[in-house]
Amino acid sequence: QVHLEESGGGLVHSGGSLNLSCEATGISFRLYHMGWYRQIPGKERDLVARIGIGGDRVYADFAEGRFSITRDVAKNMVYLEMNDLKPEDTAVYFCNALHARKVNDHTWGQGIQVTVSS
Repeated sequence: QVHLEESGGGLVHSGGSLNLSCEATGISFRLYHMGWYRQIPGKERDLVARIGIGGDRVYADFAEGRFSITRDVAKNMVYLEMNDLKPEDTAVYFCNALHARKVNDHTWGQGIQVTVSS
């Protein structure tokens, strides 16, 4: 059974940093693009960053230059390093796994809260 478990969220002051982790179990990790998304209550879930099976990265404009996504294939882990955090980064952050060849094969984690105080 596919499962994504996020960790590393919490409360940080503006300008601070947080590192999110996502452990994937029950999947052939090498075959999945991995991503981080975020959602503010009442709004849509937005892409933060994505890393493909070949290591290619895509960032949302708001994440470019501040956030960094990496993956460790040996550990089935994907990470999101977030620097210079701002109050508007406050959201629930979700890990996502998307099969590289099966667009209907995707899984979400349960989400983790990130709160940035001003």
